Amino acid sequence: MNDSLHKLDKLISDPNLILVFSLIFFTAVCSFLVRRVFVQLEKQSQKTANLWDDAFVGAAKKPANWLIWLIGITWTAQIMAENTGSALEKLIDPLRFISVVGLIAFFLTRFISQIELASIKNGGDVTTANAVGKLLRISVAITAALSILQTLGFSISGILAFGGVGGIAVGFAAKDLLANFFGGLMIYLDRPFAVGDWIRSPDREIEGTVESIGWRLTSIRTFDQRPLYIPNSVFANIAVENPSRMDNRRIFEKIGVRYTDANRVSDIVDKVRKMLIEHEEIDSDQTLIVNLDSFGPSALEFFIYVHTKTIDWIKYHEVKQLVMLEIIDIVEKSGAEFAFPTSTLHIVQQ
Repeated sequence: MNDSLHKLDKLISDPNLILVFSLIFFTAVCSFLVRRVFVQLEKQSQKTANLWDDAFVGAAKKPANWLIWLIGITWTAQIMAENTGSALEKLIDPLRFISVVGLIAFFLTRFISQIELASIKNGGDVTTANAVGKLLRISVAITAALSILQTLGFSISGILAFGGVGGIAVGFAAKDLLANFFGGLMIYLDRPFAVGDWIRSPDREIEGTVESIGWRLTSIRTFDQRPLYIPNSVFANIAVENPSRMDNRRIFEKIGVRYTDANRVSDIVDKVRKMLIEHEEIDSDQTLIVNLDSFGPSALEFFIYVHTKTIDWIKYHEVKQLVMLEIIDIVEKSGAEFAFPTSTLHIVQQ
């Protein structure tokens, strides 16, 4: 019993053990203080309109806390290895460096993602934000990987040289993949459409709303809610219409009245033109035409050619309906009637 107590007293009085426990306790205190500091920083950053401080605090919160524990644990492990003569002492510095590089890469990746999300929420272009975010995250990952490989003793110049030679072989083997990659890059640079746009192609059976633009595929949701996945290289060889970027929508309709109402056509045309000019949903600054057009088989036909202010598909049809109902009202109030196909039968008297 006395021997056990003596060993316990000796263990407790060991200065190295006391130092180790002190370092762990100090690390825990620092971790607690860092968490409290970030809580206050989050409160302060939320009071500002600047998105950078919110992104920085949100991205740095976890990596900063993990960095404190990393330093504390590796420092403690180094002290224990030095006192025990363990061969693990040589691994501590490389492991510490690799971990720090990983934490920095983790922080930068989170920071880029936070900026990307904040930019989109503040009305920024989704396509541009996603493209820049992906490029920056890939750059961070490659830089971190090269730094880690160099720390482990690999020759960076040799890796880069091998990558250059291997890239040629990979280019031939994966030409379709590269074509899609550069097709996606051209979409990001030229920006013929963006996420949320309604697009269609007269060359292919492609029509729907763009949901996402990746490096290989563009995802489109068709109007019957089917997902359509299109390789980006396809867009380099087809024409694409983007109705979402229209300034106006066009109404082009032909209206026919009876030949017996020929004397009323001029008055009807004038009233319809006046109605369209004064209509609050019609853009009178665009081309506006109302004219007698042709002598049809069963009707005198005049046409309307105008543009609505809205480009929304649903509202456009509502406006078109209102215009056509008002034309019906004008024709009826003028004492005329709409024509319909008729045939005249002449009976020859014998």
